[in-house]
Amino acid sequence: MKTLGIILIVAGIAMFLFSGFSFNTEENIIDAGPIQVNKTKENKLNWPNYAGGISIAAGLVVLLVGRKK
Repeated sequence: MKTLGIILIVAGIAMFLFSGFSFNTEENIIDAGPIQVNKTKENKLNWPNYAGGISIAAGLVVLLVGRKK
């Protein structure tokens, strides 16, 4: 339980520091035999700031509950 609590707290802090990340995907627009036209698309994955706070709070709860036993 202690390890899970620490992981949640670290993940919550990371969510505050990094509000999201982006990655690229390549889409095939035209595929006509030997001729191919591809398009690179940038995708963004963002999460709200309160998600980091919830993660930190959950980690603290897990740590506190784990200590009482």
